[in-house]
Amino acid sequence: MTTYGTIPTSQPATSSSPLDYISRAKNIGRSALATRRPWREFGDFHAFSFPPRSLGPLFSRIKSNLSYFSMNYAIIVLLIVFLSLLWQPISLIVFLVCMVGWLFLYFLRDESLVLFGRTIGEGVVLAVLSIVTLVLLLLTHATLNILISLLVGILVVLVHAAIRDSEEGYADLENYAAVGDR
Repeated sequence: MTTYGTIPTSQPATSSSPLDYISRAKNIGRSALATRRPWREFGDFHAFSFPPRSLGPLFSRIKSNLSYFSMNYAIIVLLIVFLSLLWQPISLIVFLVCMVGWLFLYFLRDESLVLFGRTIGEGVVLAVLSIVTLVLLLLTHATLNILISLLVGILVVLVHAAIRDSEEGYADLENYAAVGDR
């Protein structure tokens, strides 16, 4: 039986065009941003209260808020780091290039990375990308700037998580956790 002249209904799993890759990246980005909570809910002044005086309830509140607003917090920290690099254009360019590398080599990959016919493990990719990013940022002499901006971002996140009241409970947190486990 010949297949000459027939139109294939599906492409092999191994071939992927740049358009397929971009489409897959957009879908992953959309699903990641779908976990972001509305900024109106994030900044609701009526939900702020003084944190509990004992450490147990305080840690519970912080953990609950970190889980519920995780994407919002990630956006805030990345924005603070980005803003801190505006006055150092070389570092900003290096940071953006490293971010593109992370996107393509770590976050947006569906299959294992193969180099010279050998499969590279996730841990190796993570370690190499971390080392390369660190070395490149060290070469730009912006390390202190980045560390301070990360600390400021973490401090902002922890203060918000501590004063944002989670006593009302997040009704869909269980649903969110169930979806995240899949």
